[in-house]
Amino acid sequence: MVNASFKARYEPETAAAGVILAVKPGDFKLKASVTDATFVKGPSLNGLSLGVEKPGFFIVDYNVAKSDFRFQFMNTVRVAEKPLKLTYIHRKGDGTTILEGDFVFNASNKVSANHVLGTNSTKVKYTYVHGGLTTFEPSYDFKKNAWDFSVSHQAYEDDVLKATYQTSSKDLFFEWSRNSKIKGSFKILASVNLAEERKNPRLMAETTWDLEA
Repeated sequence: MVNASFKARYEPETAAAGVILAVKPGDFKLKASVTDATFVKGPSLNGLSLGVEKPGFFIVDYNVAKSDFRFQFMNTVRVAEKPLKLTYIHRKGDGTTILEGDFVFNASNKVSANHVLGTNSTKVKYTYVHGGLTTFEPSYDFKKNAWDFSVSHQAYEDDVLKATYQTSSKDLFFEWSRNSKIKGSFKILASVNLAEERKNPRLMAETTWDLEA
């Protein structure tokens, strides 16, 4: 099976595009992706990435231009008969190692944690799903000593409306996204900084087309 995905992103001052091609031989997925940087000044290795993935177990990505590897390993263990999902991420280029964990209490409650080894960068997030349609996600960043809050609602079968507020930067985000094989996928994001005297909104639109053969 071959999957191709084309993504375009537009902002008032910039625009970008990329293509991801994936092939599934057996339990593995082989990926190749390019961005507009690969072609904008003639064919080059800029923006070219290669990868191999075994869903649920590991992902290895290689940035060709930067000769940089990214390793990700996943596993799930049972704690008190409940799933604890563990993720290990390492970027060879800058030596960053990230540990992530998701503890699922039930279908409505989950706690997530993220820590960058060797730093004080730690984030904790609580996720509560109400009625299967509305999600509340307060999170705390220990490095910034600040809270973030988001609430999202599934308005229709494929559409989600989301609002996020970051207390450290006083940024407020509104997002409308759709993920549908029939109607297509897109995301429209508007943001404003409440600390600015002139609260000029910033806009971003992103659309994705998926093909399968």
